[in-house]
Amino acid sequence: MPRIRPVLLTAVAALALTACSAQSTPEAGPTEPASATFAPVTLDNCGTEVTITAPPSKVVTIKSTATEMLLALGLEDVLIGTAFADGPVPQAYEAAFAGVPVVSDKVPGQEALLALEPDFVYGGWESNFSADGAGDRAALHNLGITTYVSPAACKEAGYMPDPLTFEEVADEIREVAAIFGVPERAEELIAEQEATLEAVQQPADETTALWYSSGTDTPYVGAGIGAPQMIMDAAGLTNIFADVHDSWTSAGWEQVVAADPDVIVLVDAAWNTADKKIALLEANPATSQLTAVREKRYLRVPFAAGEAGVRNADAVASLSDQLTELG
Repeated sequence: MPRIRPVLLTAVAALALTACSAQSTPEAGPTEPASATFAPVTLDNCGTEVTITAPPSKVVTIKSTATEMLLALGLEDVLIGTAFADGPVPQAYEAAFAGVPVVSDKVPGQEALLALEPDFVYGGWESNFSADGAGDRAALHNLGITTYVSPAACKEAGYMPDPLTFEEVADEIREVAAIFGVPERAEELIAEQEATLEAVQQPADETTALWYSSGTDTPYVGAGIGAPQMIMDAAGLTNIFADVHDSWTSAGWEQVVAADPDVIVLVDAAWNTADKKIALLEANPATSQLTAVREKRYLRVPFAAGEAGVRNADAVASLSDQLTELG
């Protein structure tokens, strides 16, 4: 079933009469004239019903994937604050992002969030909305704030992507564009990403890979149904943990050594850099003997590009280019 459906006027009236219900989120208030291409929508968002009757105009984003989604759609003017950045925005978005206030380096507290008086909060993870964080979704609903979570981050059965695909990433782009009344921008962005993916050159031979996100004694790695798997598949890499039915998983170094991957994809984050991971791999007596470590066959991907969002297609192209450079 599609997540978006038109809102009938009678349905809107009914929702208005039951605005205090914890089972649905409020209608975004019409603070500005609706876009000529805007049509009211109702979304089933990770099991929470969200009704939008006018484009939100005071938006706070939590996580880089949410922020960059709006920047990619040219919606920086509605951003009144961002939080919990996973790294710098891509160069293409720097100018648009320059004037956007940063609320917090982590998940903002509810007091800081409410001080901004947002009408819409877009989170990259479901966990961004909690009682000890920005506030749970029902509580924010009762305060008149609409919330939205990246569908790729839904964890409940029936909502968690299994597996995540580029089609589902495109669905989120269309969904967010519909919320803000800019559907034509979604199609332009999706077409650009599809062209990027079509231009990727697959390796001539099977190339096994470890997606190494974090961890020292116990590595946290890309598993078989999330963004790492989707990106590696598109780049022509064979994930050594593809048989693990999860987005990411904890693994044992002995499993990595046994698989002896041809390349290692290193997630580069300010708090856990790719260089730090390389130093650990090369210092560990067991992992130092891996083929990829001995031959320094490392690929890098920024943390924010490794979660479902508008940077995934470029991440695929980058991994392909890096693989070509390794020879």
